[in-house]
Amino acid sequence: MSFVRGIFRAAIAAAIILSPIQAAHAAGAIAIGACAAYGYAYDRPTAEDAQAEALKNCEGSCKQVVTTKKGCVAFAIDGRKPCGPLGFANGRRLGEAQNAALKYCHKHGGKDCVIRAWICDAKG
Repeated sequence: MSFVRGIFRAAIAAAIILSPIQAAHAAGAIAIGACAAYGYAYDRPTAEDAQAEALKNCEGSCKQVVTTKKGCVAFAIDGRKPCGPLGFANGRRLGEAQNAALKYCHKHGGKDCVIRAWICDAKG
């Protein structure tokens, strides 16, 4: 019986060792532009890939990019003045990123700040 267990364990170990290893995608980004413009990317292999894809997906002229690795990014705007104050932040959890983005928006003069966009990396 122990011989069969040994063969079974060896077969499982060989399957694990010989199975193809895939790189985890663990980067995301939001590109931010004027008048509430944004683009996003998530589950990208690197932060650079996430930044490039977020800029490519921007509908408007995005100049700034906020990235995350295994976490979340949130983008807030003043709901009554979309071309006015804004805020952005990253965090380990969605609520943390959203709260920080809203605080940043209020700190810079926003009166009716709302979350415009957010992403979380699925591996985070």
